[in-house]
Formats: sequence, structure tokens, C-alpha cells
Amino acid sequence: MTAALPEVVGGAFAGSPADSGVPVVAGLPRDPGVRRDDGACRDDGACRDDRRSSLRPAPPVRATMLGGIPVADHLSRSELLMAQRCGEVGSVHSWELVTAVDGPGTRMTTFLAGCPLRCLYCHNPDTMAANRGVPVLASDLLARIERYRGVFRATGGGITLSGGEVLQQPAFARRILATAKQLGIHTAIDTSGFLGRNADDAMLADVDLVLLDVKAGDEPTYHRVTGRRLQPTLDFGRRLDAAGIETWIRFVLVPGLTDNPATIEPIADYAASLRCVSRVEVLPFHQMGRGKWAELGLSYELAETAPPSAELVASTRAIFSSRGLTCF
Repeated sequence: MTAALPEVVGGAFAGSPADSGVPVVAGLPRDPGVRRDDGACRDDGACRDDRRSSLRPAPPVRATMLGGIPVADHLSRSELLMAQRCGEVGSVHSWELVTAVDGPGTRMTTFLAGCPLRCLYCHNPDTMAANRGVPVLASDLLARIERYRGVFRATGGGITLSGGEVLQQPAFARRILATAKQLGIHTAIDTSGFLGRNADDAMLADVDLVLLDVKAGDEPTYHRVTGRRLQPTLDFGRRLDAAGIETWIRFVLVPGLTDNPATIEPIADYAASLRCVSRVEVLPFHQMGRGKWAELGLSYELAETAPPSAELVASTRAIFSSRGLTCF
């Protein structure tokens, strides 16, 4: 997206009330054109990294509407915790209606708040902390989703749950996905797979497509990029393959960080070994999320990193294509 965002007032865009048509982006302020790379969240203490402690506590976000979706600010703390456990409420950062991004057709992508990965190139670090979201009732989010059934039907689109990390909030995700499937809506999740253990078989039965973000193909580079381990992602991909769930592999190409063939080729080999993988997306690194790191008081290690050249992008895509993979 290149258009300037409308003014945000009280967490909702001025001039974009619930019944005023289709917003391009809805929720908390987002930089134009910024896409995210997701992570994961139930912390088991494995593979800790010092960068986790560098994320200073962000003040909770206060809003009454999230782009036309009511915020559940009427719940007491105990009621909120209970509702979150059973999936009636989720912590939502924002949502947007987009085409040709996050899956086929026109999609309503919902960004959930909270992520344990600390990707050096994260384009939306404001989704890392759970309290950067607002509580939203599953029923209210589903009501908004249902409004776009005609759009989804006409374009072959649907919904995508992203983040942050969608699998940090499995109960909420499970409820949204199951109801969407009952409504005949195509469903997708965008995840790093690090918390794949949180996605039980019942949840996966309601998922049509998984956008699996593989940050690097070797453990040292993966830990350097995310502060976490690669193996849970690989294990999750194998589960998706066994279940026959269509999967798109996503890989962010960062010069000097993830551009070594020694980390790219293992991803290509892995993707080629999964029958469920229908495409691979090589996403060139960019600096559009840089300002958010400064706003959050975080040290941004890639400030001097340039986007990859067209030649590097082409040669990287060629690695995947040489394995018989459809690559974009």
C-alpha cells in the first residue's frame, strides 16, 4: 500500500465508521506499505536471547473501536482472563482488507498482538507485545468477517489470521477459524510455526492454507535472526504435509543476514520435500518499518542494511525454482 493512512482517532479511523464502506487498513496506526513477518508466543524458556529483555514495556493501548469493530473494554480483568482462556476474546492489534496479499483473492487479514520471536527485520515490532492490542470479542470480529462474504466469494478470497503470532492465541484462533469454515469462508494462518504445538488437529482441520515463514535454513542463522530455534518450524511443516494442508513458504531475503546460499539451500530442499507446498515467496527486505523501532525505544540493528539487489533476488528465487518449486 502506498496511500497515506487516514487520521486515527480513539483507535478508529476518522471518516471510516462501521457502516461507511470498506477500509483499507483498520485498527492501530500502521506505516503505509509495511508488511510483517510473524513469530510465535508461548514461552517455554528454550533458546532465550538477550534481545527479549530489550523490549521495554509498552503502555497499554486504549480504544473504543478498532476500525468499526467494538473493543471489549466493558470486561473486568477476571472476566477478560476467563474469556481469553476459552477463546471468546482475543488481543487484536489491527485488521485490513487487502488483495493479492496473505493468500488468494481479497482477504480480511487480522493481526493478533504478541510474539516471542524477536526478528531483527520485523516490520511491525509494535505487534511483539500482547498489550499493544485491544480485547475484541470473537463474535464481533466474526460479524465483521461475515459482512465480506460476498467479496470473498467473488474474488476467491477469505480470512487470514496473522500477527504477531496467531498461535500465541490458539483458543481465539480456533473459534474464529471454525466459525469461518461453517460460513463457507476460505481460511488461512500466517505463522512462523515456532508454536506449532499450539495448533491441534481440530484447529488445523479448519485451516485451508498456511503461510509458513521460514526465517533461515540453519540453526545458527535462525537464532541470530529470531533469538529462537528453527526445529519447531520444521516439525510444524512436516505436520502440515502429513495433514495435506496447502502451504506457502515465505522467506525474507536480507543482505548480510539471510543471503548466504548455506542458509537458503536448506530451505529450498525442505520446501521441495513437502508435497503440501504449492508456492514459495522470496520477500526482499526493506526499511519501511524502521521508524517503529525508534518509537518503541528499541535498537534496530539493520539500520544500515540496504534492500537486496534485483540480481540477488533473482538468484535466490532461482535456487528454489531449481528444485521444481513455484517461486515468486
